[in-house]
Amino acid sequence: MVDDHPIIIEGYQNVLMATKQNDQTLHIDTAHNCDEAVIMIERASKKYPYHVCFFDISLPGSEDGQYASGEDLALLAKKLMPRAKIVILTMFNETFRIHNIIKEINPDGFLIKSDLTSMELADGFQQILKSPPYYSSTVNNYLKKTISSDIYVDDINRKILHLLSQGIKTRSLNEYVDISTSAIEKRKKQLKLLFSVEDGKDETLLKEAREKGFL
Repeated sequence: MVDDHPIIIEGYQNVLMATKQNDQTLHIDTAHNCDEAVIMIERASKKYPYHVCFFDISLPGSEDGQYASGEDLALLAKKLMPRAKIVILTMFNETFRIHNIIKEINPDGFLIKSDLTSMELADGFQQILKSPPYYSSTVNNYLKKTISSDIYVDDINRKILHLLSQGIKTRSLNEYVDISTSAIEKRKKQLKLLFSVEDGKDETLLKEAREKGFL
C-alpha cells in the first residue's frame, strides 16, 4: 500500500484485517513516497511478487525524477509483476483523470476516496481478488456516460476541455498541449460542432461537455 498519509494507510489496513475471510492471510507492506515504493516493488518482484498493490495517485516523487506519481508506480508494478492486481485510490474525481487512468493503467480496482466507506473497501477488495475489476460509484458513472455517448472525443480534445475548465485561456493552451494555437482553435471549433454549441462561447461548450460526462 502506497499513500503519503500514514493514517490513511492505517485505516485501510485495519479495515482489510478486520474483514478478511477465514481462509485468507494478509501480509501488508507500506510506503509513503515513490522512492520507498520503487525499492519495495523491485525487491518483491525478484522473490515474492505482491498479489495486490494499492496506489494513491498524488505522492512525493522520486529523487531521480523518474517516478512522479502513483500512476508511474502502477506502470512499474504491472511491468515487473504482471500477475499483481493493481488498485488505484485517489481523491481526483475529474473525468479527464479518470479517463487517463483507465486508459493508461486499466486497474483491477479504481476507488475514489470520496466514495469510499469501510464496507465498500472491504467488499471491493474481495471482488478484486476474485473477479476484478471493481470500480467505485464515481468511476462507474463516468463509464456509463462515456459508453452511452455517441460523441467521439480523443485525448487531446479531452485535455483541451479540461484545461479550459480550469480557467486556462486559449492563447496559453499550447503551453500544456503540444500542438499549435491554430490547431487548438480548429479543435475547439470541431468540439463546438460536436456538442452543438450554437452561440460559439467556450462557457457553453464546457456546460455541454459537463452534461455529457466529459468533464
